[in-house]
Amino acid sequence: MIPLCLLVYLAVMAWMGRGRLLAGEYLYYFGVLGGSLAIIALLYWSLRRKEALRRKHEEDLYGTYEDDEEEAHEDKKT
Repeated sequence: MIPLCLLVYLAVMAWMGRGRLLAGEYLYYFGVLGGSLAIIALLYWSLRRKEALRRKHEEDLYGTYEDDEEEAHEDKKT
């Protein structure tokens, strides 16, 4: 959600900064856009990794639904 909001913000800022592009400051304009996109991508991947680690920690702590189903199935056999 946060990276999506930042992409929308970047699109608005790119639109507002189009005057620099029209003035011929290509390196500055595309450098800022490229740098911002790189930062947003790094944020996205770090948030995904953090969420995956949190989910794994919760599964280790509490188990999963599949584990409960297997235990129930084994209890029915005996």
